[in-house]
Amino acid sequence: MHRNNELVFINFYADWCRFSNILAPTWDETADKVREAFPNEGRVVVGKVDCDSESSIASRFHITKYPTLKLLRNGQATKREYRGQRSADAFATYIKEQLRDPIKILESLNEIKELEETKRTVLGYFEKQDSPEYELFRKVAVTLKDDCQFLAGFGDTVRSMHPPGESIIAFKASITKEDEAFTGSLASLDELSIWATERCIPMVREITFQNAEELTEEGLPFLILFHAPEDTESIKKYTSLVHSELTDQKQTINFLTADGIQFAHPLHHLGKAKKDLPLIAIDSFRHMYLFPDYSEAYIDGKMKSFLQDLYSGKLHREFHYGPDPDATPEMGKSGDNEIDGPTEETKKKERPTTPPESTFKKLGPSKNRYTLLDRDEL
Repeated sequence: MHRNNELVFINFYADWCRFSNILAPTWDETADKVREAFPNEGRVVVGKVDCDSESSIASRFHITKYPTLKLLRNGQATKREYRGQRSADAFATYIKEQLRDPIKILESLNEIKELEETKRTVLGYFEKQDSPEYELFRKVAVTLKDDCQFLAGFGDTVRSMHPPGESIIAFKASITKEDEAFTGSLASLDELSIWATERCIPMVREITFQNAEELTEEGLPFLILFHAPEDTESIKKYTSLVHSELTDQKQTINFLTADGIQFAHPLHHLGKAKKDLPLIAIDSFRHMYLFPDYSEAYIDGKMKSFLQDLYSGKLHREFHYGPDPDATPEMGKSGDNEIDGPTEETKKKERPTTPPESTFKKLGPSKNRYTLLDRDEL
């Protein structure tokens, strides 16, 4: 795991784990293939860590299942784990892809107009490629290549995009399409990295079947806007709400949007269908809780109060036993509860209700590929 190596690909395993033992010979074959393909010292190392004998290393990398395959770039662990096919050829192809230059060099400004509108983009306009500013840009691109596309132009090709002798780096969002220029120091890797990370990995992300497992593994409950595929206006309103009212909650919850047609199954669990979109719900990985009235979602304080009711256990309690005695009707049960709510005596006699079970938890790590370690549920 030496910092001098550009890439380190690590298999975190345990000898008692059946899946670790199945992978072991394939991993050894991978090491041979990669050594043959990249013989130059300092480029790639394929390694393995016995998590029983190296428990401190396992803890440092937050290993929660065996085997876990992680990639380090220049000594820093990437956020995403390897989740592809587990064969020597697939591993070798993955390494080659990781070593590919993540920056597309612009031959013409017209290429910017042809960008995929669904992707977030960082653009760099430089006087020349052999410059300190471009080197910083390249380092950030290597780190964030999975989250943004990076384009760079030099000299006469991008002369109209930046003042003479001054480099410009800008971000183009997938929805707004407006450019936002970096105003920090182009001599500071930390400043540029923080700026780019905040834009390439936004507070509000889209959940898909492809990224659901890694989002689930972050361990935070989901606050999800379910929307119709063509409904970009709701996404903008929800994103604005998160940024204006909920930024102080980002360490305790993941803010997500979801295509309500692709994720019809969670909607069905909530007793909802396409005609009910848009709607907002929490998935705590134990249960799903529907925000009672979407029309009130953007009233000041309502969404933050909904989150506080999750943290305090109120949502869980009310879904099982009905509204608390002092609960207002709109923040009570989202089902067909009585307007005034049951009395304490009635609650004791009532048969508890059951909120919909979490459906996103089922999109987490497969028990058929990993040995999952015990962790306290949320």
